[in-house]
Amino acid sequence: MGGREFRAELPSTQTEAIRRAREGAPAGTRVVARRQTSGLGRLDHRWASPDGGLYLSLILRAPRSDASLVPLAVGARVGRALAERFGVHPRLKWPNDLLIVDRGPPRKLGGILVDEVDSTELGRASVIGIGLNVSTPPAAFPPEVRSRVVTLGQLVDPVPPLEEVEELVVRAASSAVETLGSPGGAETILAECRAVLHGFGHRATVDGTLAGVITALGEEGELWLRTPEGPVAVRAGDLVVEP
Repeated sequence: MGGREFRAELPSTQTEAIRRAREGAPAGTRVVARRQTSGLGRLDHRWASPDGGLYLSLILRAPRSDASLVPLAVGARVGRALAERFGVHPRLKWPNDLLIVDRGPPRKLGGILVDEVDSTELGRASVIGIGLNVSTPPAAFPPEVRSRVVTLGQLVDPVPPLEEVEELVVRAASSAVETLGSPGGAETILAECRAVLHGFGHRATVDGTLAGVITALGEEGELWLRTPEGPVAVRAGDLVVEP
């Protein structure tokens, strides 16, 4: 198993871990930073990364099938681990965000970014980037996102140490990918994801244009919407769930 590579600051743990995976880093290698100057999110979004958050990227052998389920699988397992350890109950916003919805308006607790790359060591590697708001002071977030994020420190007393949260998250992510690679693993993961998926039965929009009601999570991780034109499968895009 790979080791832990820590930096006080990096442009992006994901960029560094992708480089390390391509160079042959073994499974289990993780890149951790206390802050990022150019943190990455989905769809070229930036991830605000001030001090106090958990920012890591984990290299694992990519599952031979069901790779499209990896972000959802990791989200569901990390959410379950947080619930079991800290009593918080994140919901999974398709395809890769963890939201707290039971304490006021939905607020983002964390997010997952997955890249699959060629690896000289693993053949194909899943590089799993995980950002989790742990103890960042609210004022440290950019003003435009402050009302839409939440930290573990606002939900749990005492605030857990970053090192404890890191180990919990790594175990959960590794478990998710291991389960996907096992017989019947995709069905297990899909059941877990469907149980915590945010927005079933709610109206939603994708990329500001496609609108419909969320009806299902498909076998390949696609989101199904009921629209006036009929059922539509959404495989990528920026989802906004209406209250």
